[in-house]
Amino acid sequence: MDEFLEGLGDNALLALPWMFEFWALPHQLPPAGAWKSWVIMGGRGAGKTRAGAEWVRAQVEGARPLDPGRARRVALVGETFDQVRDVMVFGDSSILACAPPDRRPEWEAGRRRLIWPNGATAQAFSAHEPEALRGPQFDAAWVDELAKWKKAEEVWDMLQFALRLGDHPQQVITTTPRNVGVLKTILKNPSTVVTHAPTEANRAYLAASFLEEVQARYAGTRLGRQELDGVLLEDVEGALWSTAALEAARVDRAPELDRIVVAVDPSITGHAGSDECGIMVVGAVTRGPVQDWRAYVLEDCSARGKPTDWARAAIAAMEKYGAEKLVAEVNQGGDMVESVIRQIDPLVPFKALRAGRGKSARAEPVAALYEQGRVRHLKQGALGTLEDQMCRMTTQGYEGRGSPDRVDALVWALHELIIEPAAHWRRPQMRTL
Repeated sequence: MDEFLEGLGDNALLALPWMFEFWALPHQLPPAGAWKSWVIMGGRGAGKTRAGAEWVRAQVEGARPLDPGRARRVALVGETFDQVRDVMVFGDSSILACAPPDRRPEWEAGRRRLIWPNGATAQAFSAHEPEALRGPQFDAAWVDELAKWKKAEEVWDMLQFALRLGDHPQQVITTTPRNVGVLKTILKNPSTVVTHAPTEANRAYLAASFLEEVQARYAGTRLGRQELDGVLLEDVEGALWSTAALEAARVDRAPELDRIVVAVDPSITGHAGSDECGIMVVGAVTRGPVQDWRAYVLEDCSARGKPTDWARAAIAAMEKYGAEKLVAEVNQGGDMVESVIRQIDPLVPFKALRAGRGKSARAEPVAALYEQGRVRHLKQGALGTLEDQMCRMTTQGYEGRGSPDRVDALVWALHELIIEPAAHWRRPQMRTL
């Protein structure tokens, strides 16, 4: 680094802080190609705002302060005017914050716009007023946090009609992903490109205590995958579980448990394209009346690899939690499933389970337990991928890619701990004659 800096002249050193291409993270740089919309999806603090501000700079600035840039009229659209002003214009990572002194635009508060020395302008718009976009026209736009706008569809449509200047008008959308229709529609458009990054990618510019706190609280959760990893999580219409319900089911710790089992949905093959083997550790409190029984999903230990690999992972999970039993579906593997497990531990307590109904039919009574508030998820259980699968399981089948291996294992565990024992407990006893 010293050699590099010593090799630069005075002008190059003065210009270096304003050369974003030199400092940017990969997800902050625009992809190549003739795209219309660039969606930057990231976790909280991943550097999305800085990327949007720098893109606007790159569009409006010319080679010299008074030279025209590629764009002359830019729309800045945020949830409210205050959000546009405080985040996009005056914020710590805003347009003004990253502008070089000789190209710094002026803010005209009365007209709600920025004006650059070369005459380019950027006008602020609130997502609460879609009709305000009906008259103006632009050759570029920066849209911030679109996924939380209440009138997102209307505003987005009005903006598309307004982007009609220049040879190839473009727009950048910086947002934390949420399961909203307008964002999903944009992502499916062939003219859209996407970059995304987790919060962790921008750790050099974030407080260490912030990262420690949010990771301790949300890492491995479905909410964490959205807010920290920047992953778009979709709740499928008609799903047996929802994101809101799973967030409500989260607890910091489990009470003293009466029973713990490890449930396995085995993958029979072990090649690169094989499904993962679902391995779920679930415990239950079964003291008192059956309606008071509660279950706690402790950890997702799912593994990919050869049958002996997932067998070792399942037995290791048993030892870690002191589980009383390992249960596994044997519809596909038959006796091979037990044989593989006993290669690793010949004495492991094992119960083979055979499915007599489809996946959805087996899952429905488990979903009912969640609706009754009788199943909880440990925050530290790395359950984010499991919860993604749960929110794609419908009464008509699984709406995701591959197999719902984790959901299958969860369903087997809860049948073993709660549903089957409760059915036996309720079954009337034969009277002795």
